[in-house]
Amino acid sequence: MKILKEFKEFAVKGNMIDIAIGVIIGAAFNKLVDVLVKDIILPPLSLLTGGIHWGDKKLVLKEAVTQADTVLTEEIAIGYGKFIDATMDFLIIGFTIFLVVKMMNKLRAKAEDPKNKVVATPKNIELLTQMNDLLKEQNELLRKNSN
Repeated sequence: MKILKEFKEFAVKGNMIDIAIGVIIGAAFNKLVDVLVKDIILPPLSLLTGGIHWGDKKLVLKEAVTQADTVLTEEIAIGYGKFIDATMDFLIIGFTIFLVVKMMNKLRAKAEDPKNKVVATPKNIELLTQMNDLLKEQNELLRKNSN
């Protein structure tokens, strides 16, 4: 019964909901990045490289043996093109995520800056700023009184 109580606390605190929201947003973001890579970024890159489709590139170690339209032995090949495709996808996706996180950090920094009056500062940051100012005043008063 203790485990049910712990699970209830876990679910009620919002951790489960946060995880579910993260998974849903992650899936939607994955679709967005997939379209960005495959339909927006890779076509111009393919045009620049003369229409090379890297996924089709391979190093054939042994040709397939066929007889009368029947494959007797399969081709043995190293498909390095798929690795190049996956590497390019990884680099583009990684860079895209980097840009999104950088933008979010910039927005967060603006929101948490108490001196910036354009963006509303969260209450916890305002309270911490007020506490910090009060501590500075108190320290100055204590320094003056000790001299």
